[in-house]
Amino acid sequence: VDHVRELGVRPLENERVELPWFDLAGVNDVAGEDEGQGPDFGRALGDRDRARASVLLAHQPVVIDDAVERGVDLQLSGHTHGGQLWPGKYVAALANPTVAGLERYGDTQLYVTRGAGAWGPPVRVGAPPDVTVVELASTRA
Repeated sequence: VDHVRELGVRPLENERVELPWFDLAGVNDVAGEDEGQGPDFGRALGDRDRARASVLLAHQPVVIDDAVERGVDLQLSGHTHGGQLWPGKYVAALANPTVAGLERYGDTQLYVTRGAGAWGPPVRVGAPPDVTVVELASTRA
């Protein structure tokens, strides 16, 4: 995260920014829970105006239930690499609600990108890389 800051990018660590048309929130990765640095949804989303649209950045899709509970409109995640290697997508599906693509959970949409990198061996089989561009549009006229 320090390197991201050095690049001039502000990471959202259990916090929210109110942009003109929606709230953008980010939570820490669940992998940080053992060190006391995991996601804090109360801090990131607790006092927000639920009438405003909201987008949540969460590395792992497993936190979708927390997003649904807090009225998030869209959660953007990664982590799974789309399974990366066959039969990895089946293993990833056991641990994640969505491995890749867009799905709806209640009133919340979850998009999981396969990403362009790799974990472990620099190989992908049956999980093509992707770089996603998300275009947000209002349903209100």
